[in-house]
Amino acid sequence: MALDERIISRAIVERYMQKLMANIDCDCTIVGGGPAGLVCGYELAKNGLKVTLFDKRLSVGGGMWGGAMMFNEIVVQDMGKHILDEFDINTMLYAPNYYTADSVEAITTLISKTVKSGVKIFNGIEIEDVVLKKIDEQYRVGGVVINWTTVNMAHLPVDPIVISSNFTVDATGHDAHLAQTLVRKAGVRLNTDSGDVPGEKPMWADVGEQDTVNHTKEIFNGLYVCGMAANAVSGAHRMGPIFGGMLNSGKKCASLILEKWGKK
Repeated sequence: MALDERIISRAIVERYMQKLMANIDCDCTIVGGGPAGLVCGYELAKNGLKVTLFDKRLSVGGGMWGGAMMFNEIVVQDMGKHILDEFDINTMLYAPNYYTADSVEAITTLISKTVKSGVKIFNGIEIEDVVLKKIDEQYRVGGVVINWTTVNMAHLPVDPIVISSNFTVDATGHDAHLAQTLVRKAGVRLNTDSGDVPGEKPMWADVGEQDTVNHTKEIFNGLYVCGMAANAVSGAHRMGPIFGGMLNSGKKCASLILEKWGKK
């Protein structure tokens, strides 16, 4: 049978629009498709929440692809290995409490299983703004404002659209883009020591790993942080090319949302 280019084009446009329309309103929006955001989405979707994830790059996965300096091996410690085991990602013991894994296997498996859990991932889409509304005399983040990454790169005057959600997760890494936007545009005080986004301290792997988990929390009504964004908003140390804290941060973020969801 001869192929018809019109059918191919219609199939792509129609199926994409169906997917986008179905996710204009969701339980949780996650911004940033690195390991923390992916694990968070996986845990939420596995427990029945409708989750939409946006990443500004075409290649979802954050910095895990390159390992360190493009040596595509990653390191996890005991606290991270059990999550890689849950995803059936191969690890090799290197030294007590240090395991290595192939970064390509790790991130492709995380992405695949997150999608199969029910998370809808939209790549090549950037977040321009957050939705902030006053409900019952209390301000709350209620979603995000999206546009094509290429539109913003080209500085084109194209209006964005809104995705509404009950919970929003900033998993944008070092930039903590959602938290930065909220503070800059609304002048709010975050649920952190400084109330602002001071950025990371210099690298200290041992402290930074635990800080990533400790500072994973709701920083404003409806807005959560995980991964390196958690350290950026709290002025904590970065940890470098080890991923146990990132993985556990995503898992903790999901548990906090699920707890709040249960109360809701």
